[in-house]
Amino acid sequence: MKTIRLGDEAPDFTAQTTMGEINFHQWLGESWGVLFSHPADYTPVCTTELGETAKLHSEFEKRNVKVMAVSVDGMESHRGWIHDINETQHTEVNFPLIADEDRKVATLYDMIHPNADDKMTVRSVFVIGPDKKVKLTLTYPASTGRNFAEILRVIDSLQLTAYHKVATPVNWEQGDECVILPSITDEVAATEFPKGFKEIKPYLRMTPQPNL
Repeated sequence: MKTIRLGDEAPDFTAQTTMGEINFHQWLGESWGVLFSHPADYTPVCTTELGETAKLHSEFEKRNVKVMAVSVDGMESHRGWIHDINETQHTEVNFPLIADEDRKVATLYDMIHPNADDKMTVRSVFVIGPDKKVKLTLTYPASTGRNFAEILRVIDSLQLTAYHKVATPVNWEQGDECVILPSITDEVAATEFPKGFKEIKPYLRMTPQPNL
């Protein structure tokens, strides 16, 4: 089985979801995407995660990000579980959940790790760009819920660095200073970054976030 690495094209698929049949690449269109897996329906940690994702709908939307979840249980189970999520998490699930009973999507994305569990998926996260290339992968064990504030932070960094010649330093958040890429000369940087920059070392130059 091929491991999906950064820069690989995200495998395309057609699947039945709680919002009808979806072809993944067509559904993404020109948007960014987050595809994330859940070990099983009616599990407590997943219930909180799907509820949080629904609550963050406006945050994903303003970043032009579409979200899709996958679980290896069937459609009838999904619909009942969504009812529970809406009730217990005080929200409305507003994104598609793939019914992956044949484990087609889980296998395509190497979401089942036999040394952890040979039936359930781990908590995988894939962030995919509009070019359909994988920009980020995260893998959590089934017992650890994901930090969606961190997922949004990384998406902010990915989108910033995709369109500007910067990288984001440790613990960066929106509005913080950025690092100018070492490949950019001082002469080019003076034009590229009109807000200016400070040189800490020749390879470490900081500039205000360029898209603000």
